[in-house]
Amino acid sequence: MSVTGAEAADVPHSELADTVMERLTSAYTAAADRERAAAMRAYMKDVAPFLGIPSPERRALSRSVVRGVPCPGEGDCTAVALRCWRLPEREYQYFAVDYLRRHVTRLSSGFLPVARQLVSTVPWWDTVDALAAHVVGGLVAADTALAGDMDAWIEDGDLWVARTALLHQLRYRERTDAGRLFAYCLRQSGHPDFFIRKAIGWCLREYAKTDPEAVRDFLAREGGRFAPLSVREALKNIGA
Repeated sequence: MSVTGAEAADVPHSELADTVMERLTSAYTAAADRERAAAMRAYMKDVAPFLGIPSPERRALSRSVVRGVPCPGEGDCTAVALRCWRLPEREYQYFAVDYLRRHVTRLSSGFLPVARQLVSTVPWWDTVDALAAHVVGGLVAADTALAGDMDAWIEDGDLWVARTALLHQLRYRERTDAGRLFAYCLRQSGHPDFFIRKAIGWCLREYAKTDPEAVRDFLAREGGRFAPLSVREALKNIGA
């Protein structure tokens, strides 16, 4: 898949990013495993090439990469993320997602366009869902004015942008704006794609852990508008 979106972005100059990327590419390249890479690429439906580094080993390598490196600012995070997205192998994008999750409190609302670009470039659930719940969700929680941007994203023709809007409140629990959550689900209730239908069920299932009665009541009123997959997912832990 094309990485044009990430390549088109302006990557800020960052000496910290230079250090991180030099360490990262060295560590990851040395750990590459061609046989595992082929299997991982096949499992992820050929979304991108892989280096073949299992998740536990990759996370250990990532910790060594950032050990002793100063905490980044927003420009550093932007540079690391966009530079990782320019590299073809998927593990680099996983590193970027983890890096942004770790430092999301250092990001301002101005980072949202960068997050959108990451969501819509080489998109698949493995990066999109973590960006939605932990990066975009963190940005919106810190600046509630960004909820208006989510209102636009749920209308977007890019299903991964719409999926991000559905999932951005996934970890909010008691802070969930239930009215907005239900409205987003209704807005996409007729979507034909599996990934939107699954996301509807997932975000409702997560909110049901906080307010099961609200989810039951919502589906009692509106359940006929949703695909069976969405309803099954939503009610998985609370019953009809």
